[in-house]
Amino acid sequence: MTQSTDTAAAHVSRVTLGPFPPAAPSDPHAPHVERAHVDVDASATQGPLTRIWESIGYDEINWTYTPTGKRLLRTFAELSGGGYYIRPHYVFCSGSGFGIPHWGSGNVYHEDAEGRPYYDFSIVDQVYDAIVGAGHHVLVELGFTPRDLLPPEAAELTVVPSPTVYTAYEAGAWGYPPRDYDKWAGLVAAHARHCLERYGEAEVSTWLWELWNEPDIYYWRGTPQQYYELYTVTARAIREVIPRALVGGPAVTSGGLEFLKGFLDYTSRRDEPLDFISYHTKGCRFTTREYRPADSPPTERLSPMSTKMLYDIREFNRAIAEHERYRDLPAIVDECDAAVPAHFGRYDNRNYEFQNTEYYPVFQVKLMKKILDLNARETVKVRLATSWSFYFEGERYFEGTRAFLTAGGVEKPLLNAYRMLSLLGDERLSATSDAAWSVDELDHTDGSSMREEVDVLASRSQDGTVAALVWRHTDDQYQTSERETPVRVTIRNLAHSTVHVRHYRIDAEHSNSHTRWKSLGSPQDPTPEELAHIKAGQGLEELEPARTIETDSGRVVLDISLPLPAASLLILKPAR
Repeated sequence: MTQSTDTAAAHVSRVTLGPFPPAAPSDPHAPHVERAHVDVDASATQGPLTRIWESIGYDEINWTYTPTGKRLLRTFAELSGGGYYIRPHYVFCSGSGFGIPHWGSGNVYHEDAEGRPYYDFSIVDQVYDAIVGAGHHVLVELGFTPRDLLPPEAAELTVVPSPTVYTAYEAGAWGYPPRDYDKWAGLVAAHARHCLERYGEAEVSTWLWELWNEPDIYYWRGTPQQYYELYTVTARAIREVIPRALVGGPAVTSGGLEFLKGFLDYTSRRDEPLDFISYHTKGCRFTTREYRPADSPPTERLSPMSTKMLYDIREFNRAIAEHERYRDLPAIVDECDAAVPAHFGRYDNRNYEFQNTEYYPVFQVKLMKKILDLNARETVKVRLATSWSFYFEGERYFEGTRAFLTAGGVEKPLLNAYRMLSLLGDERLSATSDAAWSVDELDHTDGSSMREEVDVLASRSQDGTVAALVWRHTDDQYQTSERETPVRVTIRNLAHSTVHVRHYRIDAEHSNSHTRWKSLGSPQDPTPEELAHIKAGQGLEELEPARTIETDSGRVVLDISLPLPAASLLILKPAR
């Protein structure tokens, strides 16, 4: 969840850090990649492949433990050997535990008539039990201020009563600093102690304990100094209970570079514990809700900018690297998304349609690879890039929100990006494409979006299996091509003479439940037969039958063709 203030400009002329991510205008005259050659050296390892994508987060904490939420968590567990990091909002917010879009409550903290604190972990237990029970780890976002800890100035926040408004507390009073930092410390310590007793030291020591969310905007209605001081109180309270706990922050927006610098100056000067540094980046924010007919075209054709996101990441990491003591700390981009806000979809603005289609999973694969490229060049490394996506209750089919599921429990194409990434091996291999965009171009960017490219991310597993993930993409969801681009994939120095080849594909016709739904006339009440047809296309599909081939002195050449956008995963497993 990120800033919701409107921006007057739909896109900007140059890449800059700022609170309002730019959007890329459609360019129907942009050149296409005519052909490409990809080269993979199966003997040239570049070290471990950091699985930066193994993290998700969401606002709606109370949907974690619904039957659908639990099933989705189990799905992600199947994609990871060691579990994802899961980051839900609102654990300390007061409320009934009723989940709605963009809101939730753990309802932990309470005071009796004499002002003595007491705690109720019944909701939190359901949340964390679902996460840990599925094999994941918690990225504990410690926020926000419980109702019984609001300061007097919170009374100044008022709302106009209406059928869609609860109280001023839900409207944002929770963003004020707690009135009593000692009682806040008691809450944090009680929370940590409860988790330690329930899940054990070995588990909670893997968790990431983070103070607040986006304190550089309206989520924090205090001063930066008040946040810094609350960090001291919070980190100390956690470490007194769990000495090996990993603590960090400040989880600022892409416009929060100066806030982050102030935070690092503070923690460095005072020698505060700091085990990771977190921040966010978004690829676009389109204009706020357009109250227009449902089938009307967008006012302006716009798309996310991956270049903007990469620029944000690089600038944040370079700012961190200015502190020598922090250069080896992991950077956690715990909201790393193509668009904001998460609960906006195609009925709010037609440009959010990309969140339904094959465009989004290919964008996500491309983004993860470019972040890894930045890691190889920069001092500070990204350890996790969290997709702020889960699911939404009560949606229409293919609402277009940022989610892995739509109505009927149908998996959206985005989930197949994570399936492809999960099939990559432990070691990254040297791989190049003669039609790729390089992160080195950030030094010379004029602010334009990433042009059309064909690029590759390759890996090797311990058993000698080689995987090459190849895609064709451009930062323009409206740009298509009448012809597919031929790509020759050469894989050299294979250790085995015979390999078993499988070819998985994401495009408009493969691994795409959205296309199947549209082919039926976009039904909002599909019959059981129609729903079965839609779900039959929701998983990761193979483009062609698997085959066994002989290598030519350890060399294999595979010719494929890629529509726009598309991703192919080629897996070469030694034949026994």
